[in-house]
Amino acid sequence: MAPRLQLEKAAWRWTETVPPEDVTQEHIEAAYRVGLEPCQRGVCRRNCRGNPNCLVGIGEHVWLGEIDENSFHNIDDPNCERRKKNAFVGLTNLGATCYVNTFLQMWFFNLELRQALYLCPITRPVHVKAEGAPAYKDYEPQAICEHLQYLFALLQNSRRRYIDPSGFVKALGLDTGQQQDAQEFSKLFMSLLEDTLSTQKNPDVRNIVQKQFCGEYAYVTVCNQCGRESKLISKFYELELNIQGHKQLSDCITEFLKEEKLEGDNRYFCEACQSKQNATRRIRLLGLPGTLNLQLMRFVFDRQTGHKKKLNTYIEFSELLDMDPFMEDKVGVSGYELSAILIHRGVSAYSGHYIAHVKDPQTGEWYRFNDEDIEKMEGKKLQLGAEEDLEPSKAQTRKPKCGKGVHRSRNAYMLVYRLQTQEKSVTVEIPAFLQELVERDNSKFEEWCSEMAEMRKQSVARGKVKHEEVKELYQRLPAKAGSPYDFVSLEWLRRWLDESTPPKPIDNSACLCSHGKLHPDKIPTVKRVSEYVADYFYERYGGGPRLTVTALCRECVVERCRVLRLKSQLSEDCKAVANLLKGPVKRDDGFWVGKSSLRSWRQLALEQLDDPEGDADQSNGNMNGDAKGKDECSTEKQEEDDLKFNEDIICPHGNLCVSENERRIVSREAWEKLCCYFQNAPEFPGSKDSCSQCKVLEREGEENEALHKMMASEQKASLPNLFQDKSRPCLGSWPEEVDELYVVSKFFVEEWRKFVRRPARCSPVSSVGNRDLLCPHGGLMFTFASMAKEDSTLIALIWPSEWGKIQKLFVVDHTVRVIRRQPAEAGPGNAHYVTEPELCSDCREGLLCQQQRDLREYAQATIYVRKVVDNTKVMKDSAPELNVSSSEAEEEREEARLEGEQDPDFNQANSNAKRQKVSHPNYVAYQKQGIRRSTRHRKVRGEKALLVSANQTLKDLKIQIMHAFSVAPFDQNLSIEGMMLTEDSATLGSLGVTPESVVLLKADEPVVDYAAIDDVMQVCLPEEGFKGTGLLGH
Repeated sequence: MAPRLQLEKAAWRWTETVPPEDVTQEHIEAAYRVGLEPCQRGVCRRNCRGNPNCLVGIGEHVWLGEIDENSFHNIDDPNCERRKKNAFVGLTNLGATCYVNTFLQMWFFNLELRQALYLCPITRPVHVKAEGAPAYKDYEPQAICEHLQYLFALLQNSRRRYIDPSGFVKALGLDTGQQQDAQEFSKLFMSLLEDTLSTQKNPDVRNIVQKQFCGEYAYVTVCNQCGRESKLISKFYELELNIQGHKQLSDCITEFLKEEKLEGDNRYFCEACQSKQNATRRIRLLGLPGTLNLQLMRFVFDRQTGHKKKLNTYIEFSELLDMDPFMEDKVGVSGYELSAILIHRGVSAYSGHYIAHVKDPQTGEWYRFNDEDIEKMEGKKLQLGAEEDLEPSKAQTRKPKCGKGVHRSRNAYMLVYRLQTQEKSVTVEIPAFLQELVERDNSKFEEWCSEMAEMRKQSVARGKVKHEEVKELYQRLPAKAGSPYDFVSLEWLRRWLDESTPPKPIDNSACLCSHGKLHPDKIPTVKRVSEYVADYFYERYGGGPRLTVTALCRECVVERCRVLRLKSQLSEDCKAVANLLKGPVKRDDGFWVGKSSLRSWRQLALEQLDDPEGDADQSNGNMNGDAKGKDECSTEKQEEDDLKFNEDIICPHGNLCVSENERRIVSREAWEKLCCYFQNAPEFPGSKDSCSQCKVLEREGEENEALHKMMASEQKASLPNLFQDKSRPCLGSWPEEVDELYVVSKFFVEEWRKFVRRPARCSPVSSVGNRDLLCPHGGLMFTFASMAKEDSTLIALIWPSEWGKIQKLFVVDHTVRVIRRQPAEAGPGNAHYVTEPELCSDCREGLLCQQQRDLREYAQATIYVRKVVDNTKVMKDSAPELNVSSSEAEEEREEARLEGEQDPDFNQANSNAKRQKVSHPNYVAYQKQGIRRSTRHRKVRGEKALLVSANQTLKDLKIQIMHAFSVAPFDQNLSIEGMMLTEDSATLGSLGVTPESVVLLKADEPVVDYAAIDDVMQVCLPEEGFKGTGLLGH
């Protein structure tokens, strides 16, 4: 037995010998466990919830041990945000701007570019100080050059560990939440920067982009016939190298410069020959820039998927690159050294992370730039271009070994080489106005550091004060024997000892009984403390109500004593009542008790004793959730379970029920024993008569039941064929013996049959109710053809002989009939049919239009997509684990389901049918009458159900199909009833896709490349690139 249960049992052991009327203050204090010994620290490992005097393990160890100043605050050391000595400054990732950060760091280490930008004059608002010196007050960069100047100045002299590039990103109009193509960003920004600097007067500033990054090559075409050579000279800012099929950088450059043959349809028009001739074309490098950018084309277009993909192949490159063998003129000054590597981590072209490895040109040391984090690469960490993938590749290849000065990378997408002849010891000085801006930012940073340090200091001071306060109060917390005391919520005490949450006012309301005092069962949730500490708590924190010695509830203790004694006596009383029920009892001497109550009185007594304060609105049984949606039988059973003792023989009028089969007489002695457990049970002496009102209703019910049975028998005898649904007429094959048939609502016939079958339970049908077949103008809503086909389930045809009997048995509000008319000169097959009343064409047309409109305006409906393939094995083998419901076993299980079982597709179809809007009142009437056509769709193999809406586009549907069948949208050929669905922006409603439609899917080629599927899923939205940003002049 658990200690808490042992303590609880010991607290009430005195009830075995003490009756409720003899309870004293000593017994009350025992029930509240006032006299239990308090636990000692070191002996008790955790708090004893059954002992209100145990004050161990409630959070006091934090305050009684050694002081840890860091525990008094949650403020990080501001010096952690300070730039370390001889370290570089990082850049904040604003969401998905890591590709921008890598280029900014790489351009920052281009000393010539940085110096040129510093020389670029910018118009600035100037504020004059009192001494006459200029001050740049409230300066905000506007142009791109200004933002780049300010960023470079901060990267050079800021005291922060990292800075925020949001001004620069915002000026370009970039979306911080969308990752873009880094190579495209580099090209567009260089073009924008060159255009911006072109207006500068200083040639060192105006030509810096061309000098640093611009090279020259020529497209040379040679005619095979006459040998004429044609040159087209062009500039370049980077060389785009194909890496597919190559392992070394030199091979990539060789392929870029290789000769191309122009033959066949691709022949070259030679101006000398004045005709198309076979020719050769190649690229010749004429001049190289100071900084050579080599773009490794890792992101290529995949023709199979129609989207970009990443090539995760290793490329070998060296730290020194001799471009002399690749030049047109061998000048001997084409030696380059590696200065930066831009890396993309991740296997997909549409996700991942960008990192830069950059070499400090002044020290020759390599650094790893990962947004805010910067790490020096030395020793074993000096592995250029080596970064682990964020995601494991499907085909992990082992990294090959390489020699000194040579590196291999599967993630490097740009290599930056610097001309060796360029001066490395360039001194870059920050202009005065930029330096002042940097100092202003540094001052703000120092102010922030001081504020944070002061806040930490104040938090530590408050923590020390509270530490001494708690330490002193905890020593005086236990209540001594014989001294005044209070009970305080254990939860509040723990919050008071919790340094992270300031304590709120004391709230003891959850511990109160119905008498407004401390409930005996709430002892595990409170602790007994000294009056001195309680006075301090309430004076400082407030709250209440206070639970002093006067809060011990005598009424609750006495009641619990009575209940416990009854529970121990229950077994003996059960035997005694059982023996008393066996003996004969005179009616006038006994009491009426419900048989159901007698069968379960022991269980009812136990439940009442376990919950003596049970509210009337709480049930005695198990809670089975919300009663909504249950049938009437379940509701009645629930109400029956909720009845208390002897309430099962109370009639609706509050008197004794009529049926004596539900009750019996018990002796007075047995009744008195039962009353000990059920003091508020309804009492009915044996001499009491049953309810007079119920007797009258019973007699009337018997008379009505006999009348209904007689009516049902008479109606069944009058209309036997209509009841049994035999020999019914059909409009499709008109019976020759009659020229007219009558029409009634199918709902009327169904309700009448229910009454005839169970006249005692169902109400009789009095009226035919043909008004539901007519429109508001009194015209018929159905044509002869529709009643013969699609609307045949809504009507019932009546023979003329039956119609006369119906007129006698029921009230006929409107007569509806179909008449056959056959001209004398016409043959038997030329008869035509008319209805009375005639068809209301306008209302009929309106109803049909509304039905069609409802089919195209659904909010949620089920459609079926069926994959059509020539070889079923292709469908199963393409992506078996993604094709969840394509297995034969599952399809067979679905087909084997019974009509009554839960089928999600069947339920969705029905729920959609209920959601359709119908404007015509008569159509609504049919829905209310319960007439429904079967909408169950029999699924076949290769078919899946999808939930769609009418305003959903075809493109959205294709994305759903891609998830279900693993077929990319561009490989999907969709059709419905022979019509191809091709307009991606059109809605399903406008394309005629209605609920329960079957859409046929034919895939051009099954997609088995899982990385390609992942890429497609990430580009469901159209790829906008840098459209609308400042990089394109917007």
